[in-house]
Amino acid sequence: MPLYVRDESVNALAEQARAILKAPTKTEAIRLALQRVIDEELAKPSLGERVARLREKYALADHASLRPFDDRAFLDQMWGDADVRR
Repeated sequence: MPLYVRDESVNALAEQARAILKAPTKTEAIRLALQRVIDEELAKPSLGERVARLREKYALADHASLRPFDDRAFLDQMWGDADVRR
């Protein structure tokens, strides 16, 4: 089945892709470009895979070295009341 491109800007893009990809025809260039886009999208990790990697990354973090944040001391210091004893 022949491929007819009626939009001149799409035709120009197909011709540019043909030249870049060194394809023998514009049809072949379009096939190669579409296949490349599909392959790239399918190679991307799913949202579930990305979330799993983030969970794994932060599960391995050294949480023992983190100390609880002292809101009261921070606010006292911010307002200049660091010398106030409670």
